[in-house]
Amino acid sequence: MTLNKLSIHGNVNIGIYIFANDTFAIVPKGTDRKIIDIIAETLNVDVIEARISDLSIIGVMVAGNNNGLILPRIIKESEIHDLKKALAKYDVNIAIVESKYTAMGNLILANDNAAVVYPGFEEEALSTIKETLGVETIVKRYIAGIPVVGSVGVITNKGGILHPGTSDSELDELEKIFKVPLMTGTVNFGVVFLRSGLVANTHGILVGENTTGPEIVRIQEALRVGD
Repeated sequence: MTLNKLSIHGNVNIGIYIFANDTFAIVPKGTDRKIIDIIAETLNVDVIEARISDLSIIGVMVAGNNNGLILPRIIKESEIHDLKKALAKYDVNIAIVESKYTAMGNLILANDNAAVVYPGFEEEALSTIKETLGVETIVKRYIAGIPVVGSVGVITNKGGILHPGTSDSELDELEKIFKVPLMTGTVNFGVVFLRSGLVANTHGILVGENTTGPEIVRIQEALRVGD
């Protein structure tokens, strides 16, 4: 099945807990086995358990694509050791961004073609992000007037869905940057910060349990899973 509804710890904001690309997903340590199995089956990925600075909000702290993984400076040495060991069999770059900002998942929106990032990032951080993710383009900008660009959408190598306040002209610009078709929508019965309730790759989609039928139709159309 390419789409499933999910909650974690009774929370429909599943995107704050999960990072996923086309090969693996990272979830908090201690995640229920049934949840792990649903993630693995729906996204067709291996699932790795981890913590970042003793936090379970993996989706907030981690950003990346199929080429690389961006981690915050507050990650502990033992955590980065365990994560690198777990990811050793995958061909993925791993980098810690030395920035005063730490919520990488909220600050970076990326697929394998490009990254749009929080406008306040330091130039050194931009270089690390671009090199680690292996993207052609990296752009500092707002989306729908919001600087925390990683929180307002989900982008894959097939398509993407963004905050409903994203204008048509912005969609056109961002389609040229990411090189995939984009749409707008919501999740979890009207939540406009889509990343909070949506995790997707080119294989499948996970949405929070409050997501409505019309929202699901829109999300599936935007992300083009099954095409």
